[in-house]
Amino acid sequence: MAKRILHNTPKFSALIPLFVFVFTFLGVGIYQDDFYALPSPIAVIGGIIVAFIMFKDAIASKIKTLLEGCGDDKILTMCLIYLLAGAFAAITNATGSVDAIVNMGLDYIAIQYIYVGIFIIAGFLSVSTGTSVGAIVALGPIVVSFADKSTADLAILCGALLGGSMFGDNLSVISDTTIAATQSLGCKMSDKFKQNIKIAIPAAVFTIVVLIFQGLNLKTEQIQTVAYSYEIIKIMPYVLVIVLSIIGVNVFVTLLIGAVSAAALGIIYNDFTWLQATKISYEGFTNMTEIFLLSLLTGGLAALVAKQGGIDFILVNIKKLIKNKTSAQLGIATLVSSINMAIANNTVSIIIAGPIGKTINDEYQLDNKQTASILDIFSCITQGLLPYGAQVLMILSFSKGKIDYLDLVSNTWYLLLLFIYTILYISVCPLKYSKKL
Repeated sequence: MAKRILHNTPKFSALIPLFVFVFTFLGVGIYQDDFYALPSPIAVIGGIIVAFIMFKDAIASKIKTLLEGCGDDKILTMCLIYLLAGAFAAITNATGSVDAIVNMGLDYIAIQYIYVGIFIIAGFLSVSTGTSVGAIVALGPIVVSFADKSTADLAILCGALLGGSMFGDNLSVISDTTIAATQSLGCKMSDKFKQNIKIAIPAAVFTIVVLIFQGLNLKTEQIQTVAYSYEIIKIMPYVLVIVLSIIGVNVFVTLLIGAVSAAALGIIYNDFTWLQATKISYEGFTNMTEIFLLSLLTGGLAALVAKQGGIDFILVNIKKLIKNKTSAQLGIATLVSSINMAIANNTVSIIIAGPIGKTINDEYQLDNKQTASILDIFSCITQGLLPYGAQVLMILSFSKGKIDYLDLVSNTWYLLLLFIYTILYISVCPLKYSKKL
């Protein structure tokens, strides 16, 4: 196994600007009881300022390093994908596609299968829109209403909602986490999807079995019959994007086709004019401003830290614990999970852990797509189980005190089963998908 050449002396002090970013973001979140109170790009700028003050290079040299980090081709590719994903999400939302998914699903679900139904609808909605939070916002009030009007258990419904939302977010080709993971590891989204699904589907199947069993005793007559209106064709842009992604069409082409088809559908149904469609697309761009700037600035901060030996310090210490390919993958999983616990943001966690994960991946001859899946999976598991994560806080807010955190987590079967199955998968199949170098 070839040894990595360290370009700089590993130094713990070089990590201080990174810690400033993380702890500023974390500290303000704790103080405000809101982990989104401080815009993450501002927290990164704080770290960059500290780096400029601490590091001894000339100002011109530090600016050059910062810009090189911001302009890294993987960072820029990631940012452009964010823009296209934002446009697609905004246009499909304007056409009523989200409502169509929810209403069609609820129209076909019998009360005995409401638990598994909510899991599947949340999963499809999240994989289609690329956001677990969006799925929770759309379905949260409906879930609470079902519990109020039937014998369905609110804790189980909410656990199914949380699990399904994270399932879809983890697999979605337009999710921030997927984009960050694939670009960090340099693999195709279609390859990551196919690898990821080998791990996610078994956990989802076991979850479905559990939820079906839990819903067997629910009574049909104890819930009001509601007529849901929807047009199936409005779901087609989502289906198109998913199919194109699975068959391996370039992500830029996939998202562009998806956005254009959604816009055409909206124009045909008089949801908006072609000129309004362009404005909606631009609004989609602006919706991605925070993650766009975060990716750029984090790339610059990482370059400054790396040049001073901070990244090498992390690598040297992680590699002391790595004995083989299995422990290398578990090390990457632990790294991204730890970062996520600190900042309660799975996308940011992947952006920070990605370059380190890529280095470990290459040195220990792991598989890019499997490592990308591990980054995404463990960031989603951690995010979904954090008591101060946005997803959990939002669901508990919708429940209005009817359930607590332990009620929710103990019924989120998917995340618990995904964690167990992923650890088993890494332990049993570490070599099967390794690169042949």
